[in-house]
Amino acid sequence: MMQATETVRLGFLGVGWIGRHRMEAIGRSGVAQIAAIADPNPEAGAQFATLDELLEQELDGMVIATPSVQHADQSIRALEHGLAVFCQKPLGRTAAETRRVVDAARAADRLLAVDLSYRFTAGMRHIQQLIAGGKLGRIYAVDLVFHNAYGPDKPWFYDPGLSGGGCVMDLGVHLVDLALWTLGFPEVAGVSSRLFAGGEPLGSRPERVEDYAIARLDLDSGTSVQLACSWRLPAGTDAVIGAAFYGTEGGAALRNVGGSFYDFTAERFRGTSREVLTTHPDEWGGRAAVDWAVRLGAGERFDPEAERLVDVAAALDRIYER
Repeated sequence: MMQATETVRLGFLGVGWIGRHRMEAIGRSGVAQIAAIADPNPEAGAQFATLDELLEQELDGMVIATPSVQHADQSIRALEHGLAVFCQKPLGRTAAETRRVVDAARAADRLLAVDLSYRFTAGMRHIQQLIAGGKLGRIYAVDLVFHNAYGPDKPWFYDPGLSGGGCVMDLGVHLVDLALWTLGFPEVAGVSSRLFAGGEPLGSRPERVEDYAIARLDLDSGTSVQLACSWRLPAGTDAVIGAAFYGTEGGAALRNVGGSFYDFTAERFRGTSREVLTTHPDEWGGRAAVDWAVRLGAGERFDPEAERLVDVAAALDRIYER
């Protein structure tokens, strides 16, 4: 068993743009050793090509950044091999897949985390603390948005069997997670949604994925959550990203700056006045991965909070009317 004082040895499975970014963030932090890298693409410059080869190495944990269809099975294999896992979202394409991974982490008693990175922005951390401390009163409304002027550049994103869904699975997962995490994961009492592809209702089109979606989640706390997300929306800017929380004693919101995917400001609202809570620059992109590596190095094992990953996946299932 790894001791808390030993250097954590990590393997990286998939080093495309996001996987390489997380690897570099962990490397810069100095909290773990980059011990092995695997990627089937020869141009990635990885040491190995397969998961099997990676599992033959002496590792403490694995960072997974492969296509979504592979996440659940690869995570389970790593966990059953005795490794902690940090996986790109979605952990599973459905709540059932996600449940399998969480159960495997519990059985193996290994630390499991998912790259729900927007939790780790300075702005959302500040807003979550305000709400947890009761500073905004009772939260009755949440409005979230993530519009991307571009679509993913990998073909598998557009195959529902491989991706599990379109913009909701890609972007909406962050919005659902931010709402539930910030509010302390109340139960989702009801969900309604509309999904579109190419400007037309998606309907029962199993060969297509949605590129625009709106949804409403009614929480048993009485809060109404509204979200919208899209690929290739003609929004006049690269991205529109926001998470606003309105309570009986005021409001707060995180919003991107100038259409940026990376720069955010967070503000607190009192009537018609506003107060800046945080602003950019804020190097938040790799914080979730570094946090997992730090916790692993401290000897942490299975965290029951991983059950919340199933809650988020179940809400997505309901948006998809599964």
